[in-house]
Amino acid sequence: MTSRSSAWPAWLTAGEVTVRPLAYSDAHAWREARRRNAAWLRPWDATVPPGADARPSSFRALVWRLHRQARAGATYPFAIDVDGRFAGQVTVNNVVRGSAQFASIGYWLDRQYAGRSVMPRAVALVVDHCFGPAGLHRIEIAIRPENSNSLRVVEKLGLREVGYAPKYLHIDGDWRDHRLYAVTVEEVPEGMLARLEHHQSHE
Repeated sequence: MTSRSSAWPAWLTAGEVTVRPLAYSDAHAWREARRRNAAWLRPWDATVPPGADARPSSFRALVWRLHRQARAGATYPFAIDVDGRFAGQVTVNNVVRGSAQFASIGYWLDRQYAGRSVMPRAVALVVDHCFGPAGLHRIEIAIRPENSNSLRVVEKLGLREVGYAPKYLHIDGDWRDHRLYAVTVEEVPEGMLARLEHHQSHE
């Protein structure tokens, strides 16, 4: 069994794309990216349903909470850098150990980096990390049916669609349906990044 201490913190790189722990020092770049992309990201952003605990009120509070959860092995919050510039996030959520060894992945990207295969590479790096040092067995990604950009990510990675979940997550102010995609470690013996690069080389 892989130890949790080897899973976090982690720095992973493929070409111009690096994923690394989200840091307090990302505050300015994170706020600017969210401001520039507010309208583009809003339809896909998680929101808090009535009666639930409020989300962190500041970026610093968000990072503090994520780091605390990462130390407990419950989440892995990665920032995405492209050529050293902050470009978005990939977060491994809901890590379940025991007999499941499962987690889900969510992500967002600054629109100026869209169309450059940044997110497929970032997600592939993180999936490989989950299946390697983190010792997980299955990764799931839930996507709104209308989110064509996210659907292209799982398509490029070759993830299987495994189900449809009505009113699955609270997104953009209401409970939204999601398509569910998943991959297990047995499906990518060569690694997810290697699979992605193989597919891209044959396009």
